[in-house]
Amino acid sequence: MKFLDLTKVYIRSGAGGNGCVSFRREKFIEMGGPDGGDGGSGGDVWAEAVDGLNTLIDFRYQQHFFAGNGRPGAGRQRTGADGDDIILKVPVGTEILDEDEETVIADLTQLGDRALLAKGGNGGFGNLHFKTSVQRAPRRANPGQEAVERTLWLRLKLIADAGLAGLPNAGKSTFLAAVSNARPKIADYPFTTLHPNLGVAGVDDTELVIADIPGLIEGASEGRGLGDQFLGHIERCAVLLHLIDATGEDVVADWKVIRAELEAYGAGIADKPCVTALNKIDALTEEELEEKLAALAEAGAERVLPMSGVAGTNVLEALRRLRREVMAKRRADAGVDEDGRMAEDEPWRP
Repeated sequence: MKFLDLTKVYIRSGAGGNGCVSFRREKFIEMGGPDGGDGGSGGDVWAEAVDGLNTLIDFRYQQHFFAGNGRPGAGRQRTGADGDDIILKVPVGTEILDEDEETVIADLTQLGDRALLAKGGNGGFGNLHFKTSVQRAPRRANPGQEAVERTLWLRLKLIADAGLAGLPNAGKSTFLAAVSNARPKIADYPFTTLHPNLGVAGVDDTELVIADIPGLIEGASEGRGLGDQFLGHIERCAVLLHLIDATGEDVVADWKVIRAELEAYGAGIADKPCVTALNKIDALTEEELEEKLAALAEAGAERVLPMSGVAGTNVLEALRRLRREVMAKRRADAGVDEDGRMAEDEPWRP
């Protein structure tokens, strides 16, 4: 298994070191007083989004992560050493979930994002800390704070500009291979794609990151097939490309199945801008193509683009439609209008 997008880990921060009970003992100094040092702090457990990772497969072979404990204090007012922190290096786009798999603790969407998962325990005070004008020789020291133990889930959602959706064998992998250097497995049987693939497509002066996920089937939102568990990878996309197999018996039913599954999944996926393309038109006659386009339009599918990923027909137009939606999203995120000006009419500088 090379791709893993959900895994469970067990973490433990470091316990604080105990404080020390000690008294100064030197020649000619009979009553030297307390000089016990404090214990060191335990190490923290962090998660950090790093470059060069696109899977959680490393956590399949190591699920336990323990930070270092703080060292106890010592005499002569010596403070114990702090425990070492431990950092879980994860891909950009990783969500940290609590043990219930629902509560989101952190969402690392940018390179370098960090999240504190478990704070190390503070070190205990030595007896020097408790010296007062009344209590000149305290024999009291605090123990260090205990470690924090947690079970967490890591869930990866790929960062992409556009996501491909459709039934199995709709031509999603063929399209991705045609517009990028990605080389997903392509074959003429369902569920050829078993895990998401990413590709970078160049269109005009823009590069688009496109995510291809396994095909959806009816009932996917209830756990049937493979696509449901990967729909999270297109949650962050600005636009979807819905591919329909033109050689299917009922293209309208195929279109409705995917729309229904996207709505049932939730998370706002069904509300995203969507470019609908009738793929594999190279296998149709002109009369069949016109008939199927008319049927889709009557069913409510707007501006359906006839396309062939194999022949290259209208592939560039599909990319340009995706680019328009992606650029609109980027402008909205940056707070600029179509002319590239800020709300205060100041020029936008990317």
